[in-house]
Amino acid sequence: MPVTLVEFDDSGERKGTIVAEKVVKSDSEWKQQLSAAQFAVTRKKGTEPAFSGQYYKLHDKGIYRCICCGNALFSSDTKFESGTGWPSFWAPIAEENVLTETDQSFGMERSEVLCRKCSAHLGHVFDDGPAPTHLRYCMNSLSLDFKKTG
Repeated sequence: MPVTLVEFDDSGERKGTIVAEKVVKSDSEWKQQLSAAQFAVTRKKGTEPAFSGQYYKLHDKGIYRCICCGNALFSSDTKFESGTGWPSFWAPIAEENVLTETDQSFGMERSEVLCRKCSAHLGHVFDDGPAPTHLRYCMNSLSLDFKKTG
């Protein structure tokens, strides 16, 4: 099943729109590629404990890619300190690269954020972020792969 994405190089430069095949793997294939913790978060919709992830306080310039498929997801340009203990961004690097779905787990309704290319669970988006979007994409470090620029 093809998906339309925006491609970025590791410097964060937008390369253009591409059509790629959606990445679909079995649980056993994902388990070979990912750590147990990465699998629990990305494939089973888990959440890492607050203040435990490697990226929540990272302030280096770069882009954050999907740990499962390498799809560009977020830029350090939109990262902000939310105080929640998870990496937070006010916008994805390209709207086309993420997907949101309603999550009604734990007796509440939230907007789950997924990678459009492989359906990895990334985290949730909330409407309490800073300008200009007033959104807070609250992501799990375990779902991300940071590529430093400059």
